[in-house]
Amino acid sequence: MAFTAKDVAELRAKTGVGMMDCKKALVEAEGNMDRAVDILRERGLAAATKKAGRVTAEGAVLAYSENGVNVMVEVNSETDFVGKNPDFISFVQGVAKTIALQNPADVEALSALQIADGDVTVEAARQEKILTIGENLTIRRFVRLENPAVASYVHGGGSIGVLAVFNADAAVAAKPEFAAMGRDVAMQVAAMSPQYLCKDSVPADVVEKEKAICKAQLAEDPKMANKPEKVLENIVVGRVNKFYKEVCLLEQQFVKDGDNSVGQYVANVAKELGADFACVDFLRFTKGEGVEKREDDFAAEVAAMTK
Repeated sequence: MAFTAKDVAELRAKTGVGMMDCKKALVEAEGNMDRAVDILRERGLAAATKKAGRVTAEGAVLAYSENGVNVMVEVNSETDFVGKNPDFISFVQGVAKTIALQNPADVEALSALQIADGDVTVEAARQEKILTIGENLTIRRFVRLENPAVASYVHGGGSIGVLAVFNADAAVAAKPEFAAMGRDVAMQVAAMSPQYLCKDSVPADVVEKEKAICKAQLAEDPKMANKPEKVLENIVVGRVNKFYKEVCLLEQQFVKDGDNSVGQYVANVAKELGADFACVDFLRFTKGEGVEKREDDFAAEVAAMTK
């Protein structure tokens, strides 16, 4: 079966693959468009296997909410350019919607599900994107919460994502004042990176370690040499309280109003709404955190190209 330049262009439009690869696929498929698509997909699977070892520390974090279901997902790519690619973003949105609708247990279970608004599995869709985008892509992690009182915030085009969780009912959560407050708290988490929710959530061993550090610092300070033990104990207590204000969300100074802590701010909004609620949890994803990024030696790369 013969084919024309128009067929090559059509195949490229369908797959996003380069013109020469499309032409080769049509030659191999003897002009059969459907078979050519299959050939390119098959080659995409092979290409994906070769790319699987490449480090993926870029990409994007995305938050998605629908009907009281809240999802945050991180999908990684090799370069930050891909994180801004509309095809990549569309794929991440599809993954997030799939998580919201089908509630997979983990990434492995997610990969086997049919992707939302599509006719292939999430894994097949990922393989297709690897083919068309030309980089390794990995679905790293996700969280799914069924709670109407969750606020989300994504910073820097997907560099940081936050879900702030409250124990308010659906009627309160639907109010614009609550939405504004929730976004403020989520932005606080993004900006100040708290490690814990409140004092009570800080592990005892962490508190003891902080106390030990404070005592060691005082022991090394000549000005503290003749201070009574009670005074030194009070200084340690004061420094630990300062530590709480740095690492605990509800103890932190609210960045938009330095006169209140985050906990006080939430309580004030609850009072204004005639309700009783608090922030009870938060989740924060930073794109690529914990992934050892590839260090490119451009001089070596250029030297290798000239050999």
